[in-house]
Amino acid sequence: MIKSLCTATMLRMRQRFNRLYGPARADHCLERIAAMVGRYGVGYGIPPASRERWSERTSVLITYADTVRRADEAPLKTLKHFLDRHLREAIDTVHVLPFFPYSSDDGFSITDYRAVHRDHGDWGDLRALGRDYGLMFDLVLNHVSRKSEWFRDYRNGVAPLREFFIESDPDADLSAVVRPRSKPLLHPVKTVDGEKHVWTTFSEDQIDLDFSNPDVLFEFLDLVLFYLSQGARILRLDAIAYLWKVPGTPCIHLPQTHATVKLIRDLLDMVAPEALILTETNVPHEENLSYFGDGDEAHMVYQFSLPPLLLHALRRETGKHLTAWAAGLPELPEGQTFFNFTASHDGIGLRPLQGLLDDAELALLVDDIRRLGGHVSTRRREDGTDSPYELNIALYDALGDPDRPDEEAQIRAFLCAQTLPLALRGVPALYFHSFTATRNYTEGVEATGRARTINRYRWDEDDLTERLADPRSRTTRVLDELRRRLKLRARQPAFHPDSPQRVVDLGPECFALVRGPFGKGPPVAALSNLTARTITVRLDPAVPELNGPRPCVDLLSGTRFSGSAKEIELAPRQTVWLARR
Repeated sequence: MIKSLCTATMLRMRQRFNRLYGPARADHCLERIAAMVGRYGVGYGIPPASRERWSERTSVLITYADTVRRADEAPLKTLKHFLDRHLREAIDTVHVLPFFPYSSDDGFSITDYRAVHRDHGDWGDLRALGRDYGLMFDLVLNHVSRKSEWFRDYRNGVAPLREFFIESDPDADLSAVVRPRSKPLLHPVKTVDGEKHVWTTFSEDQIDLDFSNPDVLFEFLDLVLFYLSQGARILRLDAIAYLWKVPGTPCIHLPQTHATVKLIRDLLDMVAPEALILTETNVPHEENLSYFGDGDEAHMVYQFSLPPLLLHALRRETGKHLTAWAAGLPELPEGQTFFNFTASHDGIGLRPLQGLLDDAELALLVDDIRRLGGHVSTRRREDGTDSPYELNIALYDALGDPDRPDEEAQIRAFLCAQTLPLALRGVPALYFHSFTATRNYTEGVEATGRARTINRYRWDEDDLTERLADPRSRTTRVLDELRRRLKLRARQPAFHPDSPQRVVDLGPECFALVRGPFGKGPPVAALSNLTARTITVRLDPAVPELNGPRPCVDLLSGTRFSGSAKEIELAPRQTVWLARR
C-alpha cells in the first residue's frame, strides 16, 4: 500500500514539475526529490488508522516565541511554563510565529531559515514544546531578508544564489501587479555587476525570491523536511498568494503558485501524511477559497473575512452580513477545513470584505478604529491610488467605547467575539493577547514607527503573573472564561471540524448556527446576541433540533429549560450553546 501511495504521489509531482519547469526538467526534479526524502528522519509512510487530522479538541494558540519574557530564561522555555500552567487543557497546538534570526517585521524578514534566534532559545526548546503540544511553523517563502547570507551571495555574484532573486527594469510596465502595500515594488541594490533593481513586494528589507528557478523551490522543499524533523505538524505558507511573478500579469494567485502549493502537499502526502498545510492569503473571500484547489491543495485556509465581519457585527449590532457570509460557505471535501480566528499578530485585513460590505459601511468601520486609538494601513491600487488595507488595533480596544467607558460591557463584547467563532465549522485559533485581553500598545508604535506593533505587546512574566493573581482583573476574568469555554468545547463531538453546519437566520440581532449531530454527540445550537441589550429569540420552528421530549440545556451556563426550547432570552453579548440532554 505504501509503495502504491508513493508511486501515485510521484506521478502527481511529475505533472506539477512539468507545469512549473517543463518536461525537460521534470524528471531531474523527481530525482532530486528521491534523494531528499529520508534525509531528516522523515520517510515514506501513512498515518495510523486511529489518528485524526483534527477533532473537537483541536485548538491553536498564535504567539511569538518571546510574548512572555522572564529574566535569565530563554523565552521559549518561559512560554512553555506559561502554557503548562494556564492553557494546558485549553489548547493543543501552538503556532510559534517566526522564531528565526531576522532583520525586521518582527520575524518575517528572515536571515537564516535553519536557526533559532539566539534571544529566543534553541531547537531543543522547540522540540520540548512539541512533546506536549502540536507545533505550527511558518514557511516564509515569498521573500528573505536583505541582510541574509542568501542576498549577500546574490550581490557578490556567488553561485547558485546569484540566480535566486528577481531583477526588473525600473522602466518596465508593472502596473498590472496587485500591491499589498503603498510602497515601491522595485528597489535598487549595488552588486558586483552594477546596480540592479530587485522585486520587493512587502518592503525594502524583504527581497522576493525567484521560484521560476527550481533551485529556489528545492531549498524550500528541503526546509519542509527539516521543519518536519524538528516537530512541525502544521506548515503555514506565509504570503503564498504573491509567490510567482510574471510581468504583465497581476502576479497574484497565478497557476504556478497553486501548482507549488499542491507540490508541497504531495511531498507531505508522501513523507508525513499527518502534517498539514495552512495557506495565508489575506485577499477577497472567493480568492482565498481557491487555495483548497480540488481537494488537493491546502488542508486549511484562514477565514480572513471573519475578523472584520465579526468586528462590524458587534460594533453595528447587526449580524446581517456575517450571517449571509457564513451561510454561503462551501461544503468541503474530507480532509479540508477552515482556520477560524479573530485576531493575530497582523492587523484586521479589509480586502477580505470586498463584495461583502459596501463602501459606506467600510468607511464607518475605518472611522471607528481611528477614534478608538487604532491605525489604518493602506495599499496601492492598480490605478495608483491608496485604499484602506488593514486595521491596526488590539481587538479588546476595538470593542470599546471611549466616550462611554464600561469595562463590564467591553469584557462581555470581547468574550462574545472570542466565543462565537468556537462554534464555526473548522479549527479555532486564538491569539495570545486574546487570552490576556491586552490593550493597544501605543508606546510600541511610537518606538518602532510601525502600526502593527500596536497588537504585538511583550509581557513581562512577573507583571502577567501579578495580574493573574488578582481574580478581579480583566486579564484573569478573560483568560479563565476562555479556558473554561475551550474545555467545554473539547467535550462536544458536534464541534468536530468535520461536523455538519447549518446557519440559521434568526434576525439581525442574533448570529445562530447548528452543528452536528456528529458521531455519538447530539446537535448543538450556538446563538450569540450581537447587541448591547437583552433580546428574545424565537427558536421554533427554525431550530427543530431542539424539539423533543428531553430537556434543553445551555452548555456554557448550565441553564436547563423544561421541555423543548421554543423561545430564549439572551443577555447583552451573551452566547449560548443549546443541546438536548
